[in-house]
Amino acid sequence: MSPQFGRKQIREFMSNDGLSVPSRRRFIASVSLGAAALTFAPHLLFAQKRGIVPTMIDSAAQAKIETHSLRRNISVLEGSGGNIAVLTGKDGKLLVDSGFTVSKRRITDALNSLSSDPITQLINTHWHVDHTDGNAWVHSAGAAITAHVNTKRHLSTATRVEDWQYTFPPAPAGAIPKTVFDDAYRVHHDDTHIALKHYGPAHTDSDISVVFEEADVIHVGDTWWNGIYPFIDYSTGGSIDGTIRATEQNLSVVTDKTIIIPGHGPVGNKAELAEFRDMLVTIRSNVATLKKQGKSLSETLAARPTAAYDAKWGQFLITPAMFIKLVYSGV
Repeated sequence: MSPQFGRKQIREFMSNDGLSVPSRRRFIASVSLGAAALTFAPHLLFAQKRGIVPTMIDSAAQAKIETHSLRRNISVLEGSGGNIAVLTGKDGKLLVDSGFTVSKRRITDALNSLSSDPITQLINTHWHVDHTDGNAWVHSAGAAITAHVNTKRHLSTATRVEDWQYTFPPAPAGAIPKTVFDDAYRVHHDDTHIALKHYGPAHTDSDISVVFEEADVIHVGDTWWNGIYPFIDYSTGGSIDGTIRATEQNLSVVTDKTIIIPGHGPVGNKAELAEFRDMLVTIRSNVATLKKQGKSLSETLAARPTAAYDAKWGQFLITPAMFIKLVYSGV
């Protein structure tokens, strides 16, 4: 995020009823896609050659952690892989996702700026490295880890992601969630009721939503990439149709006043989430039509079925060509 964009500007984007829901148009105009996009931008041309995972880690090692307050002692930290939500209070800090280990010092500094409370709980939205790599140090700091059962399964064994051309080794014992669930789970922390819900196969087979009920804030993990094409992990149960279903599920449980934390990109609202859904549905239809006509992947790429969206959505790590390939695989 731009160094000039701070808490003063965030406050200017408050809506009239006091809700910290940024206007997408003004937010994007001021900060583009936030810290992650600006961090990744210099590496876009090299990601395919070097590999997505090393590119993400290198970017996180250099990224500044930006902290933004939302509601009821809930904040979001941007800059280390996926967006990290933090709830502070008398029961200690609860984190949603842990980012990359290379960001430990900067994440710790950001957490200390919020309060002196210890870290006591960590929830993982899914198993991917940019959301779980920091699990071990967060656990060593005192956090009990909760996640979907498939997150534990993937972290406990070597897991291959073909589209990243990368095999992840088993995570260390301290990084493995100890509390797991299949469908739904509830947490009470700092006078806040937190509802966890499995989407079913979506971005992966391990994705969950995290709802801070009293605050009307939801972290939807990588079922939403705000303003950017998403990655879909077919190797561990994801699909374009599952991603669309998860987006519809998110839309069904939020209101115009809900603050929505995406896995990547700036914090947003229901209208922006609906725009993401419409983009997914349109591109899926475009690619499916071409594939039904017998077009090969190379012919589909040449037809540019994402052309109407590329200027806005294709400027992050997942390029238009890669996103077309992901959609083509699933239709």
